Amino acid sequence: MKLLLTSAGFENPKVGQEFLKLVGKPAEKIKVVFIPTASTTEEELVYVRKSKDELACFGIRLKNIVELNIDHKICYSKLKTFDVMYMCGGNTFHLLSQIKKFDFEKVIKMFIKSNRVYVGVSAGSLLMGPNIELAKFGDKKVGRLKDFTGLEYIDEAIAPHVTDEDIFQVKAFQKKVNYKIIPLNDSQAVVVIDGKQKIVG
Repeated sequence: MKLLLTSAGFENPKVGQEFLKLVGKPAEKIKVVFIPTASTTEEELVYVRKSKDELACFGIRLKNIVELNIDHKICYSKLKTFDVMYMCGGNTFHLLSQIKKFDFEKVIKMFIKSNRVYVGVSAGSLLMGPNIELAKFGDKKVGRLKDFTGLEYIDEAIAPHVTDEDIFQVKAFQKKVNYKIIPLNDSQAVVVIDGKQKIVG
């Protein structure tokens, strides 16, 4: 299992370098399936474009970045040629809802089990923990989602975009839940390799 769970993508070059080490291939040969599903507003789409630009800055060829939206049933066979699944940020509740609606969780599981790299940005990182309820601090639209259970690849919930002012709110929330919260600022990411974790940035 290889996960790179970021707060704000490769805003910090150290996170981008960690990404290249995880993939273990020359940047120009890396193929990325790029999933913008969490982004539904114009403001969020600005960050989607920023994410693509960051990948390009680290040597990924634009022709090797293939966008895939979770708005239909997707077969795992379509992803077999990719080295990286890049899950963009945006509304975490919408993202999880779409994943459940179209049974995409199975595709994620097969991709990760094949020892390829999953990159999460904000919502894409919070998604991988035990619960996404933390997203209520930033995402006002919960939609029809009732079950906030995450995909549970890690035991902790990633709290992205945490500033010095936010940390008190995170600590207060921590007292209400039975899982650990990892607060990340926008220069940080959590690397998970076969269950072993470290924070970079």
